[in-house]
Amino acid sequence: MRGILATGTVVLVILGIGNHLWWLAAVALLYLYATHGRGSPRTTPQAGTGAPPDSYRAYRDRRDRQAKWERRYRRERPLEARRQEREKSRK
Repeated sequence: MRGILATGTVVLVILGIGNHLWWLAAVALLYLYATHGRGSPRTTPQAGTGAPPDSYRAYRDRRDRQAKWERRYRRERPLEARRQEREKSRK
């Protein structure tokens, strides 16, 4: 996106040498990118992106769910789980 924006701005500035309306178009392009192009701050973070939990209960629920999946993984794949533990202890 930045490459397209930079190229478009340079082209508009070069065209603006003879006509000042192209300069205004370049400024408008940069303004639109600054206000809308990088993602508005109103967007909410997605789950699992490291956002702080809404409450301690939500944190505990996620932690317990993760522990349940880890126990299930170790139970269903004991050889892989042992290999991972060995690699973890070597570090």
